[in-house]
Amino acid sequence: MNYPIMIEQLASLDGYQVSVPDLPGCKTNVSTMDEAFSQSKKIIQSHLAILAEYGERIPEATTVEQQKAHWLTKNNIYADAEKKLANITWGMVEFDITPYLGKSHKINVTLPELLIKQIDDRVSKSINYKTRSGFIAKACIAELNKKEA
Repeated sequence: MNYPIMIEQLASLDGYQVSVPDLPGCKTNVSTMDEAFSQSKKIIQSHLAILAEYGERIPEATTVEQQKAHWLTKNNIYADAEKKLANITWGMVEFDITPYLGKSHKINVTLPELLIKQIDDRVSKSINYKTRSGFIAKACIAELNKKEA
């Protein structure tokens, strides 16, 4: 999953705050921009470990564009919102959430032959999927994270 991160230069200019807006409370202060990117995976890992420990659902990642729009809407009441936005850098962090979904269980699934061939073809040609099971798990997560109409 690709989580957007927000890196904000602190007002004191002596560091940055990196946060993961899709994971409320997931943030840390760092000294350099390089450290912000390197620490982002660690704070995501810690946050998801806590969610998994308490049996909480792993939040679906949004996009940088969605987060920027949300940030502007939330902060538009401040006169310096646009100026403050200039001190923010956005990025994406790829993170495998599979280890935080719980223990794996083997199940028997029946699928049409053509569908299995299409899945196997996609898995063999993509670096995003290591196995057929991983592909199916990601598809299930995406479907479960959709809002019900």
